[in-house]
Amino acid sequence: MSTDKKDLGFIGLLKSFTQPFWIASAMELFERWAWYGLFAVLALYLTGSTDEGALGFSHIERGEIMSYVTFILYLLPIITGAISDKIGYKLSLIIAYVLLGVGYYFMGEVTSYSSVFLLFLIVAVGAAMFKPVASAIVTKSTDERNSSFGFGVFYMMVNIGGFFGPLFSAKLRDQYGWKIVFIMAAMAIAINLIIVIFFFKEPNREKNDDSLGETIVKSLKNILEALSDMKLTLLLLIMVGFWLMFNQLFYTLPVFIEEWVNTTPLYDALSNYAPSIAEFFKNKHGGINPEMVVNLDAFFIVILQMIVSTIILKWKPINAMMTGIFIAVVGIALSFYTSNVFFTIFGILIFAIGEMTSNPKFSDYIAKISPKGKEALYMGTYFLPIAFANLLTKWITGDLYQNLSDKVSLIRKELTSKNIELPEISDTYTKNQFYEEAASKLQMTQDQMTNHIWDIYHPGSIWYVIAAIGLSTIIGLVIYDYVIKKQLKKATTN
Repeated sequence: MSTDKKDLGFIGLLKSFTQPFWIASAMELFERWAWYGLFAVLALYLTGSTDEGALGFSHIERGEIMSYVTFILYLLPIITGAISDKIGYKLSLIIAYVLLGVGYYFMGEVTSYSSVFLLFLIVAVGAAMFKPVASAIVTKSTDERNSSFGFGVFYMMVNIGGFFGPLFSAKLRDQYGWKIVFIMAAMAIAINLIIVIFFFKEPNREKNDDSLGETIVKSLKNILEALSDMKLTLLLLIMVGFWLMFNQLFYTLPVFIEEWVNTTPLYDALSNYAPSIAEFFKNKHGGINPEMVVNLDAFFIVILQMIVSTIILKWKPINAMMTGIFIAVVGIALSFYTSNVFFTIFGILIFAIGEMTSNPKFSDYIAKISPKGKEALYMGTYFLPIAFANLLTKWITGDLYQNLSDKVSLIRKELTSKNIELPEISDTYTKNQFYEEAASKLQMTQDQMTNHIWDIYHPGSIWYVIAAIGLSTIIGLVIYDYVIKKQLKKATTN
């Protein structure tokens, strides 16, 4: 592919991409459809009331399942990327889709903590097989002219899948129960299996005569070699903070909305201006499901990513990252600040703009700081900060949320202050029964009880911690950029 750097323009950029780029983007769309179709509602499924078909786990158990498994998911590409280079992209994708399809389907058939954990782990291994292949195809299909824009397009495709997955799961679970969500995810993966079998052609790869074991060992050594560059390692450590903040949109915000945000005013407002849309989104409680509110993040990215990518096309990656993260901090803080659904939506819009500005530029920046000939080596570290952010997320979405924001815990605290005792939640005494009886004991409606607990115990204060993590990341990047520039200036003067 030519590397002529002349300005191609918007249409020229789109035409510059080859067929493998668009096939990879299509597969990314359906894989993300399946992943976010489940992941957007997973927190609700794990902690929801058992009388509605959910599992009734604690927030700490939810945090363990979601954090530990996704940590493994994002750590594995170090190995799975090397395996894919050895056995070929097509075979890797077939293995990935079989694991994903089996994991998704049977995850909806089990109810015990250990079984859910194990099957979600199978899903994670499948996703880890897929991720490096998709990224490698995009990297091989772009050049200096269109790589920044190409990753923006690819990220937009991620969010098209990320938008439609939760959209369908929200509607389907209301009508048919929770199991249909897992079936939908398995079907999206089946579409990808058809695409890879019938339409995907193996790209040219460097032949590798090493054994599989030698390939994996070499890959681990390569990662260690890349990490020996402190410039890269410090950047990755700093970016753990960004991903830790980013994760709360999917790990914590859906549960927060479910427990504290009244979405009925949103339905009422939609009814006045777009009654057919309002009816489509309406849930059985007369409001709008939390995953649909959170899903606006993907919607905003789908409609705005091209514009944002074009605006920041010539921005320095580090400047775009710092600006984007600051915007995202403002957005995530607003999302948790009040129980007003319109503030939540406004916060998600701001967060999405920050996400669009910073996220695609991260991989672009790693590529730019990579020594010539070691671009692939350095790009192999991309998932490391995401992995460790997922591991640390357990502390925020599990332990911290349980202590600061869990509705059941805060209601029990209020009941205790009034010398009222209610049974522990169990298979025979569900969360919904607890809410109903607690409201009765406090002589309030459930909405009145929610507002009362909010005003006294301030569960939204968790935003202070989340925003502080984001601000710390920005400070880290400012210092990092200053030090790097100083080193470069010193090197050029010597």
